[in-house]
Amino acid sequence: MGGGDVVRVGLIGCGRIGQVHCRALEWNPKADVVIAADFFLKAAESCAEKWGIPRAVQDWKEVVASPEVDAVVICSPSDTHCEIIIAAANAGKQIFCEKPIDYDLARIDEALSAVQSHGVKLQLGFQRRFDVNFVRVRDAVQNGEIGTPYMVNIISRDPAPPPIDYLKQSGGLFFDMMIHDFDMSRFVLGSEAVEISAVASSFDPAISEIGDVTSAIVTIKFENGAIGAIQCCRKAVYGYDQRIEVLGSSGAVETGNNYPNTAIISSDAAIRRDLPLNFFMDRYKEAYAAEMEAFIDMVRTGTDPVVGGIDGRIPVVMAYAAAKSLKEGRPVKLSEIK
Repeated sequence: MGGGDVVRVGLIGCGRIGQVHCRALEWNPKADVVIAADFFLKAAESCAEKWGIPRAVQDWKEVVASPEVDAVVICSPSDTHCEIIIAAANAGKQIFCEKPIDYDLARIDEALSAVQSHGVKLQLGFQRRFDVNFVRVRDAVQNGEIGTPYMVNIISRDPAPPPIDYLKQSGGLFFDMMIHDFDMSRFVLGSEAVEISAVASSFDPAISEIGDVTSAIVTIKFENGAIGAIQCCRKAVYGYDQRIEVLGSSGAVETGNNYPNTAIISSDAAIRRDLPLNFFMDRYKEAYAAEMEAFIDMVRTGTDPVVGGIDGRIPVVMAYAAAKSLKEGRPVKLSEIK
């Protein structure tokens, strides 16, 4: 496309995250959503009415086949991503897809092969890479501001577990929740993991019954010699808890939670402030907008994606290694995961 062209976007999946991307695209004068699809037609029609999208359909294949669509934004259920990516690549569309590509590595490779063979671009939805706080942590590491990185510590806690029906198809904590943290660990360090160890437990009988866990700690060894720890928990009663710290040979860099305001209340009893933002869509609202802006710019200029297909594959490998470590009670090298 030419640098001055408006990108015509087809949205596939009109649920919660699809609406977030619609908001970001509405703000972007370089993009125009021309069609929306959802397995529930009423959801597509409601989305189209809310965001001024001229056409709503039930079958995502109509989006992929439309000559009026330059790029697709895939926000459908996880188990449909791979099929839609392959079809979109075959149709010559540029592609944005929410994580994961798939939970099966062979299927992921099939999708990435289709993208490559048809010469289209694929950007993965790891919105935390566009958060200004995490970007600053990465920059501090990559620019040598803290010297040689020794260790990274990531804390990731949700306010409450998702509905059990969602968890049944999510792939589990390592694949659904911690996958963002796996990506963030390699993003900020600029190095790949070589070995993973995991311990986990569950405080929720219903989640235990479906074979999942609610709390996990994963330790990681990286190629550059650094080590890392990721703490994930499905429930933190005080809000959405997202923190990261990297310690290096000449200093450290860290970032804490985001709050709805900066007010601090001081009295003779305590010094306190309001709770952190309680929902990931509030916490990462600006990051989602920046992520979609990067995708539209990629489509218009033909540059490589900021978060490419391989960035969608590696965290899945890390998740498999964590699951294997938990099951077998031993460290697992990523080279064991095929």
